Amino acid sequence: MSHAILIVLIFLLCTAAMLCALVAICYPRVSKNYPLNQRLELVAPKDGRAAQRGNENIDPARKRSIEDTLRENADRAAIKAKKSKPSLTARLRQAQLKWSKKTYYGVCFVVAVVVCLLVFATRLGPLPAFGFGLSAGLLLPHWYVNFKRRRHLKRFTANLADAVDIVVRGVKVGLPLIECFKIVAREARSPIKEEFQIIVEDQLVGMPLADATERLPERVPVAEARFFSIVIAIQSRSGGSLAETLGNLSKVLRDRQKMFDKIKALSSESKASAYIISALPLVVVGALSVVSPSYIALLFTDRTGHIVLVVCALLMITGTLVMRKMINFDF
Repeated sequence: MSHAILIVLIFLLCTAAMLCALVAICYPRVSKNYPLNQRLELVAPKDGRAAQRGNENIDPARKRSIEDTLRENADRAAIKAKKSKPSLTARLRQAQLKWSKKTYYGVCFVVAVVVCLLVFATRLGPLPAFGFGLSAGLLLPHWYVNFKRRRHLKRFTANLADAVDIVVRGVKVGLPLIECFKIVAREARSPIKEEFQIIVEDQLVGMPLADATERLPERVPVAEARFFSIVIAIQSRSGGSLAETLGNLSKVLRDRQKMFDKIKALSSESKASAYIISALPLVVVGALSVVSPSYIALLFTDRTGHIVLVVCALLMITGTLVMRKMINFDF
């Protein structure tokens, strides 16, 4: 009877953990307070009065050209949004990893085998060893690629404002725009120099500069790259003061970076608390295994202990994901 009650309790705990994970993942995206919905409301208010006030002093022909360019970019972004997540090849390229698909799958297999052997050496049994090995083979390389990709995108975002300033100074002294891009490709930091070098090479083989710049957000899918491509596209079609427009873009990029740094500083205490709470169970288990090995050994030698370990691991993962969702702020 007690064994059946234990199984039912474990089932209820696992079900509750899965429900909490689904709520934590899905609720922010359907909520009215989702940052994307708030930004869309600020950019395109329903009453349209703010847009009318801002466009009163713009020439009608240039206004139509700007509207057409923005509409085309919005349609292109909507089509890309409907597509699935980036492919494995695109994620590897964005992570600056010179891996092929075969190399990636080979790394997954090696990680799975190594973790499986390590867990099997702890005498937990073949089934837990296979489960841990399969999970590690699927998750660890995926997390590593995503980590490298996020770091690459952050470095691009942090250095783009400096590159735009170089372009602004070059345009003000009379240099052509493509020459300014060549200067950035030679003098800027990585990964800005590599991305601008690709733009220069595309232009040299005959592609219009606006079209070559519009390919930048495909390689670096961040809002800042999209802003830059839209500015160049509008400039190529409607004209205007490119130095002034890029100067305003540089100011916007720096303000966004300041906001990101401020949010990072304000959330640092919450992140430290989350790290401590997540590491505390592992620290307690390690301390008990040293102080009283016989007391903690039941979790690794008894079948019921194995079930308790699996349930606790699921609950820890769920709690960690919930805390991660709570302390990650988007703007």
